[in-house]
Amino acid sequence: MIFKRTIFFIALIILVQIGMSQVSTTVRASVSTNKVLLGEPFVLTIKASIPSATAINFVQIDTIPHFEFLEKPKLDSTTTDGGIIITGIYKIASFDSGHWVIPSFTLTKGVWTDTIPIDVVFSDFNPDQEYHDIKDIIEVKTKKEGVLWWAYAIAAALMVLAVIFFSRRKKKPVVAVNEKIIANPYEEAMQQLAALQKENTDAKTYYAELVNIFRLYIFRKKGILSLQKTTDDLILQIKDVVSDKEQFDKLSQTLRLSDFVKFAKYIPVDDDKRTSYSDILNSIKLIEGSGA
Repeated sequence: MIFKRTIFFIALIILVQIGMSQVSTTVRASVSTNKVLLGEPFVLTIKASIPSATAINFVQIDTIPHFEFLEKPKLDSTTTDGGIIITGIYKIASFDSGHWVIPSFTLTKGVWTDTIPIDVVFSDFNPDQEYHDIKDIIEVKTKKEGVLWWAYAIAAALMVLAVIFFSRRKKKPVVAVNEKIIANPYEEAMQQLAALQKENTDAKTYYAELVNIFRLYIFRKKGILSLQKTTDDLILQIKDVVSDKEQFDKLSQTLRLSDFVKFAKYIPVDDDKRTSYSDILNSIKLIEGSGA
C-alpha cells in the first residue's frame, strides 16, 4: 500500500513539472482607441508572455503602413513564476484619412498578434453653426487729469517757436518715389510659389511660407479674414470656395499637416513637401478658374 502511494506521488510531481514546462508563449496587441482624428496620437500596446529558459526575441517593429511613430517605444519587463512578461508601448498617429489595419506581428513561429482595424477621420464640425469672428481690441478710455492753465500757455509758446523754427529751415526738394505695382492676387500667389520652390529652407519655414501664400491669396481674392483664423476655422470658411470635394480634402490635409510640422515637430519627407506644394497650387488654380 505504501509503495502504491509513493508511485502515485512521484507520478504527480512529474505531471506538474511537465505542465509547468509546457506553458505556452503568447503575444497580444491592443490600441487605446479604434477611431482617431487625423494626426491624433494614440497608443499601441504589445504584450508578450515568454516561458522561462525560452530564447525568443521581442517583436521588432520598424514601420507600420499609414502610421507614423511619434516617439521611441517604451519597453518594460516583469518576471513571474512561469517566465517573463515583456510589454512594448508605441505612441503613433496617422496623417492619412481612411480605414486602415494595423497588421499582425509575429513573435515566433506559430505565435502572432491579431490585426487591429483603425478609422482615421477628420474632425466633425457643423456648417450651420453660428460663426464668431475675432473681435478687435477695445481701447480703454483713461480719465483725464486736471491740467493747469500755465501748462497750456507753455505748450502754445513751444508750438509757436516750433513753427518759426521749421518755417525758416531750408526745404529739401521732394523726391518722387515710384510706387510698387502690386499684381493681382493670382499672379502674386504664382510668383511667390515659384520663388518658394527655388528656396532651400527647413521644413518648418517652408510650410509656414506655403500656407501664408494661400492665406494671403484667399484674403485678397475672397475677402476672407484668413490671416487671423485658426486652421479649423479657415477650413470651415473655404468649404464653399473650393467646389471640388477631393481637392478640398487634399487642401485640408495640407493645412493640418502644416500645423503638425509647426507645433508637433513632425518632420515631413520630400514627397510630403511636393504633395503639399501641389495641393496649394491646384487649389489656387481651382478657385481662380471658378471665376467667383
